[in-house]
Amino acid sequence: MQKLLSYPLTFLYFLFFGSTLLIFHPIQWFCLNILGYGAHKRSVSILNWWLMRCTHILGTRYTFKNEYQISTDIPLIIVTNHQSMYDIPPIIWYMRRHHPKFVAKKELGKGIPSVSYNLRHGGSVLIDRKDGQQALAEIAGLGQYIEQYDRSAVIFPEGTRSRDGHPKPFKPMGLKTLMKNAPSALIVPISINNSWKLLRYGKFPMGLGCHLKFEVQAPIKNEGNPDDIVAQVEASVKKGIISA
Repeated sequence: MQKLLSYPLTFLYFLFFGSTLLIFHPIQWFCLNILGYGAHKRSVSILNWWLMRCTHILGTRYTFKNEYQISTDIPLIIVTNHQSMYDIPPIIWYMRRHHPKFVAKKELGKGIPSVSYNLRHGGSVLIDRKDGQQALAEIAGLGQYIEQYDRSAVIFPEGTRSRDGHPKPFKPMGLKTLMKNAPSALIVPISINNSWKLLRYGKFPMGLGCHLKFEVQAPIKNEGNPDDIVAQVEASVKKGIISA
């Protein structure tokens, strides 16, 4: 019965979702090219607030738990598990004070209104997952960028999303590259639960009544043996994941 109900609600959701992307595309262009970085960054934050609101049509709820006072005067490396594209808007919105930038696959850099524009022009990097040398060079550049401007880089070290909520092993090279190129960055692990349930039936229809939960774990200093730090970060992210 729930899946049957999800068909009309998914259609309505995609109507609002697509309209939001189309409306904010020229807004982003205007903000960046006429008003500058600050206005563009605010437009992206508001865009992602609206994208979250669109999912309320599906009965989606959000909880973002952060018990830590994290300074905006230092760069951050935000490390999280990956369950769906719906992981991204809450991170952009709730971590907006830290100017989050993403490591994204190059295919997302074209064809998606608002999203592709922001990835190309907002400070994120697009990597070719088949070209390790190119990917690491782009990630190194992102590390240097956040180190210079005290912003944050978001990386999903699993590489691809988990379709059932069960975490995958970390692929450490990208994270290590960020750590090397942003030596003063504070590493912030985040555990994500339930966003995979929005895609429990595939891309259409959407899952209904999902409660997406984000929990910021204790920040970790970028000091010491990189392998030990990566292992600590991975354990911290995974301890907050409920695979059910």
